[in-house]
Amino acid sequence: MTVWDDLVGQDRVQEQLAAAAKDADALVTAASDGEPLDQGSKMTHAWLFTGPPGSGRSTAARAFAAALQCTSPDRAMGGAPGCGFCDGCHTSLIGTHADVEVIRTDLLSIGVKETRDLVRRAQLSPAVGRWQIIVMEDADRLTEGAGNVLLKAVEEPAPRTVWMLCAPSLEDVLPTIRSRCRHLTLSTPPVEAVADVLIRRDGIDPERAHAAARATQGHIGRARRLATDERARARRAAVLKVPLRVADVGGCLKAAQELIDTSTEDAKQLAEEVDAKETEDLKAALGGVAGGRMPRGTAGAMKELEDRQKRRKTRTQRDNLDLALTELTGFYRDVLALQLGSKLAIANTDVQDSLDRIAESSTPAQTLRRIESVIACREAMDRNVAPLLAVEAMTMALRAG
Repeated sequence: MTVWDDLVGQDRVQEQLAAAAKDADALVTAASDGEPLDQGSKMTHAWLFTGPPGSGRSTAARAFAAALQCTSPDRAMGGAPGCGFCDGCHTSLIGTHADVEVIRTDLLSIGVKETRDLVRRAQLSPAVGRWQIIVMEDADRLTEGAGNVLLKAVEEPAPRTVWMLCAPSLEDVLPTIRSRCRHLTLSTPPVEAVADVLIRRDGIDPERAHAAARATQGHIGRARRLATDERARARRAAVLKVPLRVADVGGCLKAAQELIDTSTEDAKQLAEEVDAKETEDLKAALGGVAGGRMPRGTAGAMKELEDRQKRRKTRTQRDNLDLALTELTGFYRDVLALQLGSKLAIANTDVQDSLDRIAESSTPAQTLRRIESVIACREAMDRNVAPLLAVEAMTMALRAG
């Protein structure tokens, strides 16, 4: 097992990262602390990983971080960094390495304060490892102010600091930042490769693994969740019934309300699991007594936690709703493939009857307009339109065709 084993269907990217890790290993071995990176090296101080959801952007970044921190003795005999077994690789991959900071947000954005804290950390020398590494999984969620703070650190990095930014596309990152990063583009992995990983690594039944990989069109995380979570399968089944439920205005409004209610309930369940523990932990840290009043001066900290939990709940709800819209887009993509006689593989074979029914009762032009209405709904929510209004407008457009 190497650190690259979870990087599915990205052979070209893996080859580039492995070469950079080898050059980085040679630089650290040969150079003294503080010496700048060799300009002719395949290694550089800032990387930008882009690719569609599910392509493995953050997986690639974490694997690269592990390879940079690899301490395997085989390196001295010409072995490639990234063995997957040494302490440097293992702790980097599981998130406990002292010099690998992985930033992911459960909020709608990453602000200036959090970014300044990261920049300060990036100026430190490695404590135990070979590099100080910052992996930002949601670089597209940086506010404009936070991006400007980050720019200075990327422009003038510390000698042993490496930034790894992940975003869906180049356009999601400030031009001034992306121009200072080495860019790697990941593609959606093949369905067969995703199914193979689910079978080999997660022990999932082959038939279910292939069905999940096909239904999610190569999205690794969603495929694993669909194959292992009964609730996820039930939610998907409900979403794929929507195209048959929008025959009249009442059906449109009811379908829209149910989509919103489902995403809200999922967010509420997650909040109940996490919020209570966070609140109790903070109360204990602030000196509170179970069932008693909180010490004076702690109201601000408690209010800050409540606000954060509320923002996280909002993002979770929108993420769940966005997933439902993605599944609707996939449904109509299959309908269009049937209408045009395309040889493109059908993703939602488990609802073949519904696909055939919609394909026979509509035209390709109507299907394209329906896909556009789903995309318009996603864009409306990005502009903070009330979710229920956006989804109702979409379901009415699906009815009109």
